[in-house]
Amino acid sequence: MSRSALRRLREKEIRYNTILKAAENLFAKKGYHRTSIEEIADLAEVSTGAVYFYFKNKEDILIKLMHEIGHQLRKLLGEELQKADFSFDSFQNIAFAFLRDFCLSQPEKLAIFFRESAGRSSEVEEQRKQLFIDLTQDIKEAFIRINEEREKNSVSGFAPELIAVCIVGVYERIACHYFLWKESSKEDVEDIAQKSVSFMLGGIESLIKG
Repeated sequence: MSRSALRRLREKEIRYNTILKAAENLFAKKGYHRTSIEEIADLAEVSTGAVYFYFKNKEDILIKLMHEIGHQLRKLLGEELQKADFSFDSFQNIAFAFLRDFCLSQPEKLAIFFRESAGRSSEVEEQRKQLFIDLTQDIKEAFIRINEEREKNSVSGFAPELIAVCIVGVYERIACHYFLWKESSKEDVEDIAQKSVSFMLGGIESLIKG
């Protein structure tokens, strides 16, 4: 590609990301329904037509945001899952990655994923469902790998998936309760992480034999 073509490509990518970021800020602050395309364009410092050039409508923006947030969250947790051995320390690192590095550090993404995307169209709901399925599968695969490395077995074939489903479900509720509804502080994160890890490790150990 020529330099001018590469420059135009970069400019398009920058404009696309600028619009997404503006929408993310507005959806988190004002709410999805109370945010208009015109407000997104104004914050992004582009025309309304430019927004429609990159996105079909407001819902399309939300879906794209969900996809990006999901990718970032899976990458963040995946890095910790790769190192995990399900000791207290490694499990706590996973908890910190979610609670501190996602929930506390990126409140706009947290609000969009757990609050603003809930109860929307079937397409948005499908995006939410798929991310929960993917996260569950990531944890399930990590659990199976760790069991193999430790030469341990699960008490049943459903145990790895059941553990993963419970972990995802617990942290979804923790995110909503402590960071969306109660707006907990940084000082609360360590205690929340330790207590939730202790609770879940007890359940995990009961489903492992050998």
